[in-house]
Amino acid sequence: MSTGGWPDAFLEMMAVERAAARNTLNAYARDLEDASGFLARRGRALGDAAAEDVEAYFTDLGARGLSPATAARRRAALRQFYRFVLSEGWRDDDPCRRVEAPRQGRPLPKVLSREEMDRLIAAAGARDGPHGRAEGLRLVCMVELAYASGLRISELTSLPLAALARDPAYLIVKGKGGKERLAPLNDAARAAVKAYLEVRKAFLPKGDADNPWLFPSRGKARRLTPRRFGQLLDEAAAACGVDPERVSPHVLRHAFATHLLEGGADLRVVQTLLGHADIATTQVYTHVASDRLREVVATKHPLAKK
Repeated sequence: MSTGGWPDAFLEMMAVERAAARNTLNAYARDLEDASGFLARRGRALGDAAAEDVEAYFTDLGARGLSPATAARRRAALRQFYRFVLSEGWRDDDPCRRVEAPRQGRPLPKVLSREEMDRLIAAAGARDGPHGRAEGLRLVCMVELAYASGLRISELTSLPLAALARDPAYLIVKGKGGKERLAPLNDAARAAVKAYLEVRKAFLPKGDADNPWLFPSRGKARRLTPRRFGQLLDEAAAACGVDPERVSPHVLRHAFATHLLEGGADLRVVQTLLGHADIATTQVYTHVASDRLREVVATKHPLAKK
């Protein structure tokens, strides 16, 4: 195989062997294209880059003003690509091996307080629009589901109607890498779903009575998009006096995890509910909920009582 076909082979491996999501594959493709463009300006290609070329590329990423997350992902993509090339025997060296990436501190997630969540849900319920009262019922349903179960935005907007048609106590959610997990539903979320289902037909596109999605739309995808949900959240936040910059669909997931830990939930349980493969990803919430954790130690530890 020519070196020009290596990126496609790498992406195929990621899709088949690691069940990478389409968005992940698209991001890796863009990352490799970015690296290839930089190397081309140095008279190199991905296939024959030396350690000095990779080091220069990593330095350039830091100088461009990219977000730490974007720069880190591009470095990770290139490292995985060369590890794959090495494992296939197409090169006998890894040009990334001697180049150390800078350590990036994990930023603390934005989190809303319980009082702010209550205000947001109330503002969502008061929403009006072309479909009248149905607009508020739909938005409350989406917020309650995300907050009650810690769903990712992609998981929320891709829920099929069949998953909630019979008032389940939990959902079976397919997350990253196709892994399934149980997502519990509390009474508030189940009540919100029941109320929304009574008006769901208002959102069905004309001639699309068999639309399979819980949140149908007139768009090409036939379901509400993550972007549109984000816009609706921004409007609800502004209406209840919460800074829209602090609100996003993913912030609802952060609130779910943080409020569970503040309530005394076990970190391993929260990891399972979020669908995190590595508990280190979940541990970031212990910093956000540090006040509550200190209180638990102070009141529950036997030496503290003395």
